[in-house]
Amino acid sequence: MTTLAWLITALALLLGLVAGAVLARRSSHGRPSPGTGRPPADRADADGPTLGELLHRTFRHSSAGLAVVGAGGEVLLHNPRAAALGAVSGDRLDPRALAACRRVQGGDRLLASGEFTVDLSPLDRTPRGPVAVQARIRSLGDGFALVEAVDISEVARLEATRRDFVANVSHELKTPVGAVALLAEALLDSLDGLEPAEGHEADAAEVRRFGDKLLREATRMGNLVSELIALSRLTGAERLPELAEVDVDEVVSEALARSRNSAESHAVEVTADPPSGLVVDGDRTLLVTALTNLLENAIAYSPADSSVSVSRRACDGSVEIAVTDRGIGIAPEHQQRVFERFFRVDPARSRATGGTGLGLAIVKHVCANHGGEVRLWSRPGTGSTFTMRLPARMGVAATPDGSAAEGSSPQTATTGG
Repeated sequence: MTTLAWLITALALLLGLVAGAVLARRSSHGRPSPGTGRPPADRADADGPTLGELLHRTFRHSSAGLAVVGAGGEVLLHNPRAAALGAVSGDRLDPRALAACRRVQGGDRLLASGEFTVDLSPLDRTPRGPVAVQARIRSLGDGFALVEAVDISEVARLEATRRDFVANVSHELKTPVGAVALLAEALLDSLDGLEPAEGHEADAAEVRRFGDKLLREATRMGNLVSELIALSRLTGAERLPELAEVDVDEVVSEALARSRNSAESHAVEVTADPPSGLVVDGDRTLLVTALTNLLENAIAYSPADSSVSVSRRACDGSVEIAVTDRGIGIAPEHQQRVFERFFRVDPARSRATGGTGLGLAIVKHVCANHGGEVRLWSRPGTGSTFTMRLPARMGVAATPDGSAAEGSSPQTATTGG
């Protein structure tokens, strides 16, 4: 074979090797993973970063503060935003977030959604730092949890402005409304001491009729103003008092005493189960107000000669106080909304009973501020059961009585509204 032939043969072999290598590389990059029909999952493209690298970049550059927490509470991974928002400091999780992680990792039965929202607002605010931070903790399974912190400073400022407006207007209205009620009472009292002039008996009767209406509406407006002020305190316009040991039996007794006149005027019998000895951490005044609102609501929506019952029990580390009526009940489409402010299932009946539409909203916020919730079971034509569920006082054990609230699919109201 000549030299030229050798050269041609060698060149052909070289071209064949190069072509084979190129084809093999293209085939490996486009070849699906065995059994999946998709390109390999660890590559974003032929020459780019792996998907794991992209996920890590996304994690680091997220606008939310993210932290992965292990079963022992250690921070395994976090991004710079988590440190900027104060969720993580020196590779340690904020104690408030840590407590929430333990609840989520432990499968707390109070957490119906499997997640927990906690306020991580800075205790010592700085001029340029965030004013309000909220974190949501979710379980990742196998003892791990994800903390997702977001800056809600702007939302908090707007909410504070709204609350301040409602609180200030309510305080300003309280004085003139009270004055109108006093004037109406004075007008009615003056009629009692006067003999109507001859031929003016009808006029005196009209004055009394309108005076009664004026007094009734002024009283109703006064109740509305008072509940607006109470609601503004509960939603953060004013700081709540420190929680202390509260005897549940005393709360029930005082709420029953406050509701006695209403029950008598509506011809409704109110009964309660025997004392339980249960104790919770809370504010006694607020808990009495919440339970009284539930009782007043049950009485107002119960027919004459019916009954309303109050029961209490310990269940899964919580204390439940239930108020059950045999009234008109609540339709399923309305059960999610009854805890909204000013929502009324029957507006005409609420006007007749003097309701303000704020009672159940106050109950919801009282329970939320105590770390609990309020649940509703209801069936039209049968009645309703509202249950305040509060965390039991730490270190105080109680044995459940085994009873269960009527119904198996209670609606739950938590933080919001």
